[in-house]
Amino acid sequence: MNKIHSTLFIVVVIVLLWSAIRPASYTSWLAEVGPAVVIMIILLITYSKFRFTTLSYCIIAFLSILTFIGGHYTYAEVPFFNWLKEEFHLQRNHYDRFGHFFKGLIAIVFREILLHFTPLKQGAWLSTISVSMVLAVAALYEIIEWLSTKVTTQSKTSKDVLGMQGDKWDAQWDMALAFLGAVLATLLLSHLHNRILQKRNRIK
Repeated sequence: MNKIHSTLFIVVVIVLLWSAIRPASYTSWLAEVGPAVVIMIILLITYSKFRFTTLSYCIIAFLSILTFIGGHYTYAEVPFFNWLKEEFHLQRNHYDRFGHFFKGLIAIVFREILLHFTPLKQGAWLSTISVSMVLAVAALYEIIEWLSTKVTTQSKTSKDVLGMQGDKWDAQWDMALAFLGAVLATLLLSHLHNRILQKRNRIK
């Protein structure tokens, strides 16, 4: 395994183990962390068959760490963002908004998958579909969160996972921020991504 990839994996595993030590709620921790762990396992199994660029692995590692931190404290109670809330008299802990914005970075990972497994080439269609995939995943995530509140009859765990903090437009904010993050990631990182892919002879 590439040394940088190994280092990223070790760091992510360390944060995962830390997040499992006395989280705010083991049930909400499992609900938040579970999908990221499944993705990590899939990436490990497929590593020898399909290897992402280091840029994509950095994005995946960063987003995994954000997820593990949110799972440990719950998204509404991350300490640093509680401090920001008190210091600047904000109405809510904005860690979930911060996290959803940066989840837009996954557009680069989707872009790489599309370039490798589909006939799509660099250009407007590739960018549009990559951003659209981020928005679709963000919407699906919000639907799953909503369904969790119905299945668990508004338990504390479901409220922790949902993380609305009294804002009825929370789902719309989350999707909008993920969309904005995806657009910015595509605009700012696509050229770098293309150069990295060309260097690896994945595209001509």
